[in-house]
Amino acid sequence: MALDPAGIAHARRSDRLPARILVVDDHAPTCELISEILCSAGMDADSATNSVEAAARLGREKFHAVFLDMHMPPPDGIELARQVRASPVNASTVIVMITGEEDRTVMARAFAAGVEFFLFKPVERHKLLRLIRATEGSIERERRRFTRVRLSCRVSMESGDDRLEGTTLDLSLGGALIQAHRAFPSGTPITLSLQLKAGMAPWRAQARVVRTVGTDCMGVQFENREPKESDRLQEFLLPLILSAS
Repeated sequence: MALDPAGIAHARRSDRLPARILVVDDHAPTCELISEILCSAGMDADSATNSVEAAARLGREKFHAVFLDMHMPPPDGIELARQVRASPVNASTVIVMITGEEDRTVMARAFAAGVEFFLFKPVERHKLLRLIRATEGSIERERRRFTRVRLSCRVSMESGDDRLEGTTLDLSLGGALIQAHRAFPSGTPITLSLQLKAGMAPWRAQARVVRTVGTDCMGVQFENREPKESDRLQEFLLPLILSAS
């Protein structure tokens, strides 16, 4: 059922979680050092020394930022950055490139692949902490975008001639977990209509099913939203996200 204004105050709030970071570097000591410094700064840092395994994780797990070493056995840092930007899960994730080079041509290739920041070797604690301060705004925006608030709202979904009615289990600025009597297969593009508040016009967006849970739940990611609809969702959700934080 839709959540009325009185019910918003009683919505169950998700606990605040630290920003989730993945560090990918085939040099284990560097990987461990960066992870340790990030953890000391209050972040949830995980590490990977195998870029193939890291690519698989980036395709299925959400991270708010990734640190990628430039030179690794394939896929290298630039190719991993391209994969991150093409991922339905991490397309807007903050990307930091770890490199010992300051070659403008190489840096231009990295920027073109979606890299936003650089961490230059040798890695030193004070340099990384300064970088964290510079990136924290971007990482926090990404964390908030995927902060889930547990809300029960009616939702209608269409894919071609197939139509489903369901209820959200949680909602974020980037997507929702929806329960219905069955689930669309993962990868299905859908048109979504969400009743945020009783008496108001439904909120509409294009979305895509990115995962299924059992036979009756699906995680969807919002896509191709009109600016006005994006503003509507943010106006509704941001107070709840901030209170959950």
